[in-house]
Amino acid sequence: MSVPDLFMLGALVLGGAAALLVVTARNVVHAALYLVVALVAVAAAFLWMGAEFLAWAQVLVYVGAVVVLILFGLMLTRAPIGPMAQHNENRKFAVAVSVGLFALLMTLIVTTVGDATLDVTPVRVADLGEVLYVQWAFPFMVLGFLLTVALIGALVLARREEGEGPLPDEGPDDARDERERAPASSDVTSAPGSGDAGQQIGAP
Repeated sequence: MSVPDLFMLGALVLGGAAALLVVTARNVVHAALYLVVALVAVAAAFLWMGAEFLAWAQVLVYVGAVVVLILFGLMLTRAPIGPMAQHNENRKFAVAVSVGLFALLMTLIVTTVGDATLDVTPVRVADLGEVLYVQWAFPFMVLGFLLTVALIGALVLARREEGEGPLPDEGPDDARDERERAPASSDVTSAPGSGDAGQQIGAP
């Protein structure tokens, strides 16, 4: 085997192992980090095939944006990220479907492409940038707007914690009255005690 074949085989093994760890990890943060490794392996395959633009776009967009957004969403929403017990009876069925789909796709790719060669025409990065930021400028703006709205929604959900402030239907005056009534209720509760002990508890 030549050096390119060994490099592609290494990227395949590394990316495949990381992809398996993504779906089997019980910790969500660990799964996101394994996803980073899998995406970097795909970027390495693109880079070795001569598609430098796709390789760096993979790193910048997926590793530098999507995974970071997933981690920020987990931290901002304070979702449970630790190991959790999985009581799912469909795991074997899901594994069988995944393996069958992978085998089907690989069979279709091998039988369709086989040993065929493709005539690749070099394209400058400037031409790709002109297509992306001129013809596809509006979809990029819409996508950025949606990501911003999603981040703001995560902030709103993270701040809506129980016990951190008054309820939405309560105003500042209602919350203040509630705090003022709390010590009075404790005094009333302790006052009816018999003897001096009850008076000492209720006294300031």
